[in-house]
Formats: sequence, structure tokens, C-alpha cells
Amino acid sequence: MSLRCLVTGGGSGIGAGIARVLATSGHRVAILGRRRDALAETLTTFPEGGRGCLAMVGDVTKKKSLATAVAKVAQRFGGLDVVVANAGIGGPNGCAVPGPDRWDEIVRTNLDGVYFTTLAALPHLQDGGRVVAISSVLGRFGVPGYTAYCASKHGVVGFVKALALELAPRRITVNAICPGWVETDMAAAGLRLLAEVQKVDFKKAKQGAMAAVPIGRILQPDEIGATVAWLCSPGAAGMTGQAISHCGGQVMW
Repeated sequence: MSLRCLVTGGGSGIGAGIARVLATSGHRVAILGRRRDALAETLTTFPEGGRGCLAMVGDVTKKKSLATAVAKVAQRFGGLDVVVANAGIGGPNGCAVPGPDRWDEIVRTNLDGVYFTTLAALPHLQDGGRVVAISSVLGRFGVPGYTAYCASKHGVVGFVKALALELAPRRITVNAICPGWVETDMAAAGLRLLAEVQKVDFKKAKQGAMAAVPIGRILQPDEIGATVAWLCSPGAAGMTGQAISHCGGQVMW
């Protein structure tokens, strides 16, 4: 059965991987993001160049305009079956340790953005649908200097658990995925910062990071996409209120 899916942050990274897997699985996919050119490029990686799919410019931090953009997607598709709240930003934030004050920027995107996306989509989401939010392994544990990022990603997990109870009467499942290191520009930026702090080159920093991953390698965006696709399948209809750590074993609970 073809599902009508919305993926925020779909122009690059994990979002693009999720959208590509869903489109390859035969679903209609709308990708929403701030950069029109990136969205257009991602569509070209879909089967048949994204035929039947849609790119929509929108910003998850802008509540009113986001609601308008989501409504346009729903109108084009005749409703929604799947919402993937993926859009997010990374980077350090100073609190007790030196660093930039990026609290508002990070929390507004990573946590408020998930809330705004879900709020905008719910009037159009069919009973029995799916909501998937992308958290992080840093939604499971803390990292010094990343207070805003860790707080926002922990918040996503709490949001999912509460929303799952709210939507259970409509048979809408709500789950989070907590990725570890994934081959994206965001991850590369994090590794460059790690290399700078450790005073080593990029390759050495990446090797050190992978040493903390039991399977010993970085994941690919399409692997996270495969988990999302499963959560959207009939076999996952009984899975709700969960935070799934897809992280190569970095977290085992």
C-alpha cells in the first residue's frame, strides 16, 4: 500500500536518506526544508526522478508558515499517513564550559521544530497513521559542551512518549529513532571539531570515534531510512512510545 509521507529536513543527510528509502518503497513522499536547491537535488535521487513526490520549502522553527506549508502538502496528497520530524541542527553550546551560546537556536530547531511539525500535521494525519521523530544517542546520554543539543534530543524522547498516549485512541503510533554516528555533513562537522579539540587530524578523530562504536563503522543515512520504513509498515502497528537506538551498539538500552 502506498503511503503519503512528509519528511522534514529532507534535503540532505539523514532526512534525504529517509525520504529516498520511503520513495523507493513505493510511497509518495514530500520533503520539506529551507533550501530549494537541496530539495530539488534530493528528488533526483528518487525512483523516476521523484515522480509523484513533492518538494516544499519551509522552516520548522516558524510555526505559522510551517502550518501553511504542511497544509499545502496535505492538499496535494489528499491527506497524510506518515510524518517524519527529522529537521535538526548540531554543534556545541556553552554552559559550565566555554562555548557559544546557541541554546535558543538549537532547542528551537530540534525540539520546538518537532512539536511544530507534529502540530501542523495532525489535522491532516489519518487514523492509523505514523509519527516518527529523529532524536539521537545524545538523547540517551550527555556530552560536555553539548548541553543544548543533548537537552533538545532528550526532549524529543519525552515528547514522543507523551504523544504516543495522546494519539493511541486514533491508532496513530509515535516513535523516536536515536541514531549514532551517521555519514552526514553534520557528523563531519562534529568530527572536525573533535579533531580540533584533540589536536589530531580528521582521520585520527574519526578512528577514535568509531572505536566507541561496537560494530566499528559509521552508519549510512539509508540505514536510518530503513528503520523508518519498518516503523511505517503493518508489522510495526503495535510499536509506539519507543525510542529506538540505531547506533551500531553505542547505546544498548
